[in-house]
Amino acid sequence: MPRINLQQTMLVLPFFFLLVATLMSCLSPDPGPDTQGLSRLEFNRLAVRANLPLYWSADGDGDGVAGPSEIASLEFYPTRGEWVADGAFTDDYRSAVEALIRMSARDLPPGLSGTESNRIQRVYLELDHGIPTLVYNDLRGMPEDHRSFLGHMMEVARLIDVLYARHIGAEALAEHLPDDAASRSLFRRNWGPDCVAPRTQDDPACSAIPGGATPVFDLYPASLQADEEFCADLESRPDAGELLDPFTVVREIDGGLRAVPYTVAYADEMGAIAAELRKAAKALEDPDEEALRTYLTAAAQAFTDNDWQPADEAWSRMNARNSKWFVRVAPDEVYWEPCSQKAGMHLTLARLNTASLAWEDRILPVRQNMENDLAELIGPPYVARQVSFHLPDFIDIVVNAGDDRDPLGATIGQSLPNWGPVANEGRGRTVAMSNLYTDPDSIRIQREQVASLFTADTMEWFSDSPEPGLLGTILHEATHNFGPAHEYRYRGKTDTDLFGGPLASTMEEYKAQNGALWFVNWLAGREIISEQLARETYVDSLRWALDHISRGMYTGSGRPKAYSQLAAMEVGFLLDHGALTFDPEARAANGQDHGAFTIDFQKLPAAVAAMMRQSGAIKATGNRAAAEELKAKYVDSDFLPLELISERILRHPKASFVYALDY
Repeated sequence: MPRINLQQTMLVLPFFFLLVATLMSCLSPDPGPDTQGLSRLEFNRLAVRANLPLYWSADGDGDGVAGPSEIASLEFYPTRGEWVADGAFTDDYRSAVEALIRMSARDLPPGLSGTESNRIQRVYLELDHGIPTLVYNDLRGMPEDHRSFLGHMMEVARLIDVLYARHIGAEALAEHLPDDAASRSLFRRNWGPDCVAPRTQDDPACSAIPGGATPVFDLYPASLQADEEFCADLESRPDAGELLDPFTVVREIDGGLRAVPYTVAYADEMGAIAAELRKAAKALEDPDEEALRTYLTAAAQAFTDNDWQPADEAWSRMNARNSKWFVRVAPDEVYWEPCSQKAGMHLTLARLNTASLAWEDRILPVRQNMENDLAELIGPPYVARQVSFHLPDFIDIVVNAGDDRDPLGATIGQSLPNWGPVANEGRGRTVAMSNLYTDPDSIRIQREQVASLFTADTMEWFSDSPEPGLLGTILHEATHNFGPAHEYRYRGKTDTDLFGGPLASTMEEYKAQNGALWFVNWLAGREIISEQLARETYVDSLRWALDHISRGMYTGSGRPKAYSQLAAMEVGFLLDHGALTFDPEARAANGQDHGAFTIDFQKLPAAVAAMMRQSGAIKATGNRAAAEELKAKYVDSDFLPLELISERILRHPKASFVYALDY
């Protein structure tokens, strides 16, 4: 047995304890800088004001202090935040926290004039009306070729942003931005200087640029946009079909107006996107991703020659069974621009969620029956078509770019394409975004909003589960493919010809949402869904409608908001038919507010059927007068308790989605 030398041991012990302490300090989480009591929500709110790509994702251990594993670095900011390295906070993070603490200690930056103080206060109010809501994906475990593909797609996202910013007129105004962080943050988030939150969108003093500035869309000559009626003037021209083609811009050439293809007007930008898409296709070597490679190659060609049909054909052949990814990169929706005619550039990059396959198994066998019964309800001149569209895929968003990335809220369902044979022949794709509004903050806010607006009897059928919302989205997007849809013509004219761009968009969305409600009872009657899920979906759908009503019927520049207007028409119609009642004296489910809505679940199916019949007939016959009558009665009137709805909903900020990923 070896002998122990006590003297040697006493000499070694201090070094042993020093070594242990050093190891423990390496293993223990970095406590980080003192945030001086900032809550997670306040921390994130101030980071937006400071225009920092910084997000405290969760307080997982409940200690009220951000740990390195709880901090995310956000995409789509002008700078890249390196907040954590080797499991410890960086000096950049410590400096950022110091900046947030300074901001929290004062109302406004020092040295501002009275006019600037007034403007910055409104900028703060605008920014604060969005609660930063994280979409995070950890894709580091994916095969190397998938991660290489993802790197190229992130570059596509950046390029799409550049092109969209030019389209929407933001790029041309960037040089007029002041140096303060909050103004630059508003401009970045809102795609320009305008305020878009319900409480600030009509305030002329609310702008990212001192003195205000009006974006000039690069889609039309600036001289045209000076006239508020320029869209109607274009629609009335004999060459309107050419000038308003969705994949062109209008230019003044040789004293006249000419349509110029996107690929000519933006040759450099679209060429760069095409090159990056080809690199993404080449990088993805997985033999199971042939369908995606084919689409990426076809999309690259479309960004070269402006012929989007071959790309649509390739895209229509993708699904949750032949790819792990959902990618849509194209010009598509039209709601974003004044005339609602030109297709907006966007990228949706997501992971396919195979949970949607269960809904396919339920609904695909009855898809044609749904079209047949809807056609019978609408009546002549509409007759049922053979439908063959895909049922909605569930997708988990990775990033949105361009027209997809909204300042407040996000698209939760989409049916594309909007034009061409794939759309007309029912071969388009429909998706439901299944990982949005599922975070704890969003769930809490929605429950509190419902409890403030509905009576306890109705609140009983509200669910925190995402399933009712997903079902509503599935049925809304499916109805875009049922009935008089896409390029349906009445007497040779499309709905855009008959209603004009903005009203055509509103009526198509109104029809789709009517169908979403009508098919709930249709499915329940065939025991494809339960009565409980049916009622939960009704409540969630009307919550969605009241939320959109609270956002106002028009943008600050006077453009119609399609979803808000359809929501007002829907709620107004149901109130008129007694399926929904509003009692100004009724106590809301939260026990505090007076004035509340109640759903009569017995009357609701018949009222919804009447609403669906009416909206379908308006679309089928191009009855613009009837559409304008609906709008006048429910949108441009005091029929609804708009102030009460807005006050209850706007007690809470809107989700403003931010993105982070590791790969």
